[in-house]
Amino acid sequence: MRVPLSWLREYVDLPAGVTGRDVQAKLISAGLEVEAVEQLGAGLTGPLVVGQVLTIEELEGFKKPIRFCTVDVGDAGGSGAPQEIVCGARNFEVGDKVVVVLPGAVLPGGFEIAARKTYGRTSHGMICSASELGMSDDHDGIIVLPPEHEVGTDAIALLELVDEVLDIAVTPDRGYALSLRGVARETAIAYGLQLGDPALIDVPAPNSAGYPVQVSDPYGCDRFTARTVTGINPEAHSPLWLQRRLQKVGMRPISLAVDITNYVMFEVGQPLHAYDRSRLTGPIGVRRAEAGEKITTLDGAERVLDAEDLVITDDSGPIGIAGVMGGAHTEIAESGADSGTTEIVIEAAHFAPVSIARTARRHKLASEASRRFERGTDPQATSAAAQRAVDLLVLLAGGKADAGVTEVISPSAPRTVAMPADHPDKVAGTEYGRETVVRRLQEIGCDVYGSDELIVTVPSWRPDLAFPNDLAEEVIRLEGYENLPSTLPRLPSARGLTESQRLRRRVGRALAGAGYVEAPSYPFVGAEVFDQLGLDEDDARRRTVTLANPLYDTEPSLRTTLLPGLLATLRRNHGRGAPDLALFETGLVFQPSGEAVVPPRLQVDRRPTDEEIASLEAALPHQPRRVGVVLSGAREQAGWWGKGYPASWADAVEAGRTVAREAGVELTVRQEQYAPFHPGRCAVLLAGEQVVGHAGELHPRVVKALGLPERSCAMELDLDLLEAAGGDGVTGPRVSTFPVATQDVALVVDASVPAADVERALRDGAGELLEAVRLFDIFTGPQIGEGRKSLAYALRFRAPDRTLTADEASAARDAAVAAASERTGASLRGA
Repeated sequence: MRVPLSWLREYVDLPAGVTGRDVQAKLISAGLEVEAVEQLGAGLTGPLVVGQVLTIEELEGFKKPIRFCTVDVGDAGGSGAPQEIVCGARNFEVGDKVVVVLPGAVLPGGFEIAARKTYGRTSHGMICSASELGMSDDHDGIIVLPPEHEVGTDAIALLELVDEVLDIAVTPDRGYALSLRGVARETAIAYGLQLGDPALIDVPAPNSAGYPVQVSDPYGCDRFTARTVTGINPEAHSPLWLQRRLQKVGMRPISLAVDITNYVMFEVGQPLHAYDRSRLTGPIGVRRAEAGEKITTLDGAERVLDAEDLVITDDSGPIGIAGVMGGAHTEIAESGADSGTTEIVIEAAHFAPVSIARTARRHKLASEASRRFERGTDPQATSAAAQRAVDLLVLLAGGKADAGVTEVISPSAPRTVAMPADHPDKVAGTEYGRETVVRRLQEIGCDVYGSDELIVTVPSWRPDLAFPNDLAEEVIRLEGYENLPSTLPRLPSARGLTESQRLRRRVGRALAGAGYVEAPSYPFVGAEVFDQLGLDEDDARRRTVTLANPLYDTEPSLRTTLLPGLLATLRRNHGRGAPDLALFETGLVFQPSGEAVVPPRLQVDRRPTDEEIASLEAALPHQPRRVGVVLSGAREQAGWWGKGYPASWADAVEAGRTVAREAGVELTVRQEQYAPFHPGRCAVLLAGEQVVGHAGELHPRVVKALGLPERSCAMELDLDLLEAAGGDGVTGPRVSTFPVATQDVALVVDASVPAADVERALRDGAGELLEAVRLFDIFTGPQIGEGRKSLAYALRFRAPDRTLTADEASAARDAAVAAASERTGASLRGA
């Protein structure tokens, strides 16, 4: 929401010396997010005046049309003589009033104006466009002013070129701040001044003579006001002050009737719609659309309506999507002699926020009106907003207000909230006192009754105030968050990190030490990513938890694997020139429980009961914690130390082992086929017989579908399962001071036998003396036979209390070979 300071001063009598920066600081202290203060007209100096075009000479022989004009600027030029100006615009004629900047002036951006020779003539100034003056981005032509403005008038003041505009990021719970009325109320509270509420105007009583309205869905529309203005001058244009205010808030002026409805929307916060009465047939109706109905909206697009859409109708069918956009059939024509619009029906209604939000999202049709309706508008402001629009149409368009006033209202009681008077004190951890609490609530428009227990009637423009904590927040923010005392919580002694927290920290440090960079990602995914990963239709990872209100329609679900976010980060960084990547993330994945449970609403004044905690946990999906890594490019760079080598599936497997070591678990690695990995380069990681994860190289089809670098690799482990398999944590290794005995063995097995099975058999057979086993060579060839392979292992033996003899080491080696022979069919090479 853009708020011009000059407009804001109409409703709050700010001291003369107050600047936009001062108001920004006050509003930020009150909890509004004022992102910037734009200085309009910064560096602008005159002379900048109203001029009248006297003559136009068309210059020939140039690549584009050029005009040599004489312009009457009164006494602004010093001599009183007309100024000669070269101009390339074509949208003005002799006799038009224009904006002229003369030599010696400086335009925004430090652009100095001086007499200069161009196109064979000397130009003494410039005829200005809106973009050159910083009024808008309109480059179509120069500004043509209404004829009533006198020649020589200062255009800086006339066009209100110097101003300050506050740019406020309005959060979803503060829809009232999407209006000058709402921001003015916050400003008045911040400065302790009176508010000139633009909605406090006299409104005639409803009667039966107004335009007929039939509301068939009182839930979707609980209030509808219709007013009629006749005798409108179709040639009336929006005055400059109205156009400038709309431009400052970011709205393009269109026509007088449309500009007035937009102006009132920004002023009061109530969206309006204007209908050409001559195009309406029968009563205006409000109902749900019939599935498949069509409407052409004001943007010229034909839209197919959904049965949940709320629509405005007449006897011809839908004439507008309620709260979102009107239909082209009843559009107000552009101002001008041929427009023909002389009678206008003004609509001011209150629509259900959720219905408008869903319709706007369904049709991908966000508008200024829908932004306000979906955040909640003031239902009591419809009559005042309609009256304000009628008054402006009478004043500016020469119209006459029809005596008929239509009001369709669904009865509703004021909303009340009961709250202990000391509740804000408990929430903030400080003492405000009842008097301060009551005063602050009254300042935001609440009616407050009671002593120790307050009964608070919430104002109609604050639909976000529904619970005692909402009221407490209002008191705290108006008293100033910066005034809250800073106190450290008292922690019970002898409590540190849990074992799970320590494990996560160890895992993060270990992966960082191995060269990985942590890259957390958003936990949201779309269904198409599972297709890109090549998951089967019955894969459990396709069963997701769907969000009721996702941030993005394309990612409506919570992730069931860490890989989509990590791979997206890998792709983004690779596309920006970082070819060698090793990334990791630890985080939760979300698995649906299969049953929909409504969670309880917990209180903040006490600890939840065990039953409440159990109910809350039952409503949550299962959320195991995972760790994932992705790699691409070089794992080690080439240099004077060597050739380096690229990242491969083995590095992904080693990352899994690195994580497992921190949990005190020794992984078993076996070959497996598991999406999204390459079928021949995929490993399943086991802790005992429990599958805890997978690692390997990604399938080429997955790499192509996701736009990843070739031979990208990944690993994902379940940290919760790994922690459970690790027992009582990590214990330090016992270091023996006695020498090691090394024995090498080369075993020949079938090519289909996994090396991991052979290694496990060697470990089991060697007994307690075996300290380590390492595979250092794999050989295939005609010497050992077709379909066979040779695996060479280095066995390290050591005793903790003595030096081993050669016979002891050889016996342990022979036992290891015997176990491998029995379990895998291995035989010693050369035997």
